[in-house]
Amino acid sequence: MASATSSKKIREETNCSICLNLMTNPVSINCGHSYCHSCIMEFLTKSSCNQLMLFYCPQCQAPFCTDSLRPNKQLGNLIEAIKEMDHEKSCEEHGEPLQLFCEDEGQLICWRCERTPQHKGHTTGLVEDVCQGYKEKLQKSVTNLRKLEEECIDLKVSTALQITEWKEKIQIQRQKIHSDFKNLHSFLHEEEKCYLWKLDKEEERTLKRLRVHQADLEQKSQEIKSNILELEEKCQGSAQNLLEDVKDTLSRSWAVKLETPEVFSLELHTTCNVSELYFDVKKVLRSYQVNVTLDPDTAHHELILSEDRRQVIRGSSQKNHDTSSRKFSIFPCVLGCEGFTSGRYYYEVDVGEGTGWDLGVCMENVQRSTGRQVEPQSGFWTLRLCKKKGYIALTSPPTSVHLSEQPLVVGVFLDYEAGIVSFYNMTTGTHIFTFPKASFSDTLRPYFQVYQYSPLFLPPPDK
Repeated sequence: MASATSSKKIREETNCSICLNLMTNPVSINCGHSYCHSCIMEFLTKSSCNQLMLFYCPQCQAPFCTDSLRPNKQLGNLIEAIKEMDHEKSCEEHGEPLQLFCEDEGQLICWRCERTPQHKGHTTGLVEDVCQGYKEKLQKSVTNLRKLEEECIDLKVSTALQITEWKEKIQIQRQKIHSDFKNLHSFLHEEEKCYLWKLDKEEERTLKRLRVHQADLEQKSQEIKSNILELEEKCQGSAQNLLEDVKDTLSRSWAVKLETPEVFSLELHTTCNVSELYFDVKKVLRSYQVNVTLDPDTAHHELILSEDRRQVIRGSSQKNHDTSSRKFSIFPCVLGCEGFTSGRYYYEVDVGEGTGWDLGVCMENVQRSTGRQVEPQSGFWTLRLCKKKGYIALTSPPTSVHLSEQPLVVGVFLDYEAGIVSFYNMTTGTHIFTFPKASFSDTLRPYFQVYQYSPLFLPPPDK
């Protein structure tokens, strides 16, 4: 209790009588009283002085002049000590400073706590002695947490990048799905038109035959009616009229015969099971598959064709090679033997794991002995694989094509009337690219450009 009273008295002596708080930068005046420097200066500005330039102490009213203000360092040191004491915690039970640390309980205690049965036999130490060791442990813990914080930040950045990458992939896939279905809708629309055209033709052919047969029956019906009328007139006339040429009349009536009717099958030949046929892209495409072989008369002199004309590789220039105008002389190209002038066609090319090729169709009359731009305006509708740029549709300008999986077999589909040239990854049965609608007016032929170490093989149709 005495300790608390003493502490209270010391605090009263160190409080500023103007602001009633612990003094800040204490200064003393002639009478010995001290105040905060800022408080006494504010007091001077608000107070009036006498003719001798004297002011009066706020506490005892003793006169003083501004020159008598002196810093009170000893009082300042005492105030700092009091502030430090304020920061020290006291024992709630005993009111004593918590100057000891109990290792067993892990808590601050006072000297009186140490003597209680609760802490008897426990390892204790002065706060100042124990503090450094725990401070080091805390610093290690901070270091570890900062490392974890850095890892967490890195993970946050990585996750943000993953989110961005995932969104980009989703967007690409969304666009691909939209494009694939758009092409499929176009393809199915053309298929619908084709099947309806076939159905119309079948209807027309059968109706034509039925109507001819109907006309023949109408003619025969009129002939029978004519004979019936003639016989009825004979029967209703006189005996002489009845018997006149009666044998000839009977002969002609018995000669009237109905021919054996032609049997017309009303079974439809134009059928289309949409759900079965068009949910399998490979099956749809292969329904138009044609047997394509390579034309040696068009092959560049560096190209080597197999005996069955289904495989081509690029080698060294052949000696005494043919310089026919039909051959490609600038680029290592070769055409297929087959020409397309109407209808729908599909063929496959086994590209293996080659690193470069051009595939597609071209006009039969394209330039072969001079350099040319491979694009639709020059008569080429082709897809290219090159080492640097990957897959490119040779439109004007070229279009980059992103593929999630490398095709080992590429399918080429042509609809001549619709002006469509499309490419498919037959490894996965997915669409690669469709050229903008064209208007074909000349024979089209399969087109191949062969790169080093990238042989091409034309598998026979999958029947």
